[in-house]
Amino acid sequence: MDSTQAPAAVALRPLPLADEVSAPFWAAARQGRLDIQRCTACRHWIHAPALACPACGSEELAFEPVSGRGTLYSWTVLHHSPGPGFADMLPLIVGIVELAEQPHLLLCANLLQVDASALRLGMPVRVCFEWLDSEHAVPQFVPAGDA
Repeated sequence: MDSTQAPAAVALRPLPLADEVSAPFWAAARQGRLDIQRCTACRHWIHAPALACPACGSEELAFEPVSGRGTLYSWTVLHHSPGPGFADMLPLIVGIVELAEQPHLLLCANLLQVDASALRLGMPVRVCFEWLDSEHAVPQFVPAGDA
């Protein structure tokens, strides 16, 4: 029997799959910036990225940076891993954040650096970026404090 073994497989988290519409969102994340799609006709913010504005129907859309600040709109706490790459993050808090730029501009992301017992509706949060590997960064959120 061979005493050498291949290194144990590392359980990776899923990587973002950018398509033609979402590529600018992921490119901005790699630069540490939160860019959200916006209609150039009516100035309505749009997330998730779309082909046309849901407010006015225009197809003239662009990505623009936002403040990265928002409030906690909703959340759930996962006590069982949704996949092997998340096992070391338990309990995992998945939140829905309402961005400051527009009512009901919602972004789903993990909440980091906070205990589930400290969460409250309307809690101020700010974006941070987590690198999954050398090419993929994802927006996450941390408490912003009351300032």
